[in-house]
This record gives sequence, structure tokens and C-alpha cells, in this order.
Amino acid sequence: MVIDGVSVIADSEITDQEIREIVAEEVQMWKRRGKDLASVQLSIQGDEIEVKAIERSPIKRIRRITGYLSTEDRFNSPKQAELADRVSHM
Repeated sequence: MVIDGVSVIADSEITDQEIREIVAEEVQMWKRRGKDLASVQLSIQGDEIEVKAIERSPIKRIRRITGYLSTEDRFNSPKQAELADRVSHM
């Protein structure tokens, strides 16, 4: 399930209302810290709900195609085709 761009995994015993409230609280808390939330995992531990939150990575992958360094979203269609045609040698 995805709520406000945050991937959510929750135990079936947790209601949708509880999930939405917890996710909203977590998103606000992370935004106050200046960070974006990527995913939340909710599980029942006894009589409490355990929340595990993961930050969205600010790191972007930079690639080199035909001598140019850039992120993939900025490559034109021939450079994207060259990237798709690459073979991994590992």
C-alpha cells in the first residue's frame, strides 16, 4: 500500500485508519527534520504497534555515456538507448 508517496507494509490486524494516522505523524516528523520518508513498516508487538521508518536516499546515480556525466533522466533518447544496450561483465 502507498500513502502520500510512502510505501507501507502493515500487519493485517492494524486498521486502515490507524495506518493512515501513523503514516501522517511519521511524515510530519521526518519533514521537521528536513528529510523525506521512503517506507514504513508497522507490526504488532504485544499491545503496541512497532514502527520502522526508512529515509528516502538523497543520493542520485550519475552515469557516463559517450563521455558525458549526468543523471539518467537528463539523457536524450540515443544516450538512453546506449545505456539500455550495455552488457554487465560481472
